[in-house]
Amino acid sequence: MANTKLLVVFALLQVLSLHLHIHGVSAASITHKHQKPGGSCHISGFLQGKTHKCNRDHGSECCAAGHRYPQFKCSPPVSAKTPATLTLNSFAAGGDGGGKSFCDNRFHPDSEKVVALSTGWLRLDGTRRCNKMIRVNGNGRSVLAKVVDECDSVNGCDAEHNFEPPCPNNVVDGSPAVWKALGLKESIGEFKVTWSDV
Repeated sequence: MANTKLLVVFALLQVLSLHLHIHGVSAASITHKHQKPGGSCHISGFLQGKTHKCNRDHGSECCAAGHRYPQFKCSPPVSAKTPATLTLNSFAAGGDGGGKSFCDNRFHPDSEKVVALSTGWLRLDGTRRCNKMIRVNGNGRSVLAKVVDECDSVNGCDAEHNFEPPCPNNVVDGSPAVWKALGLKESIGEFKVTWSDV
């Protein structure tokens, strides 16, 4: 009797699975709201926050003493339309970007179309993107931008990182020129975009 019930449950699951497949519903879309941000990329650790003077330009979040910030050593897979969060950053000397850019050890004026990528996208997924161009799409527009920096998803809360916490694993941190090219107001702070390698 138990075996019959088990077979009936299994048959019902097969029918349900086939029904969902026919109607284009994937298991990933059903469980999406329960997954961590970034799909299969999970938190790799936590960084203990330290308080210090940080440049709050462009709505920068400053570290708080004793707060634990998630760290990521990966980013979601890159595709022709990789979903990301566009944030705003000044790569200029004295800007909220902290030190010189990771890729070329230089500062960049706010008029230059440059971006920083989360650590996993910049250098940990097998593709080196330093000094390469990417296409950022959002707000019905598209812009080519040069990758010059890392939005560090592992380290933060120090002078090199403007005493800001580690970045999430899905960030394209764009200069004011990138925001302007996409027709976005800097005051919104974050915007959902897609990006791709060029």
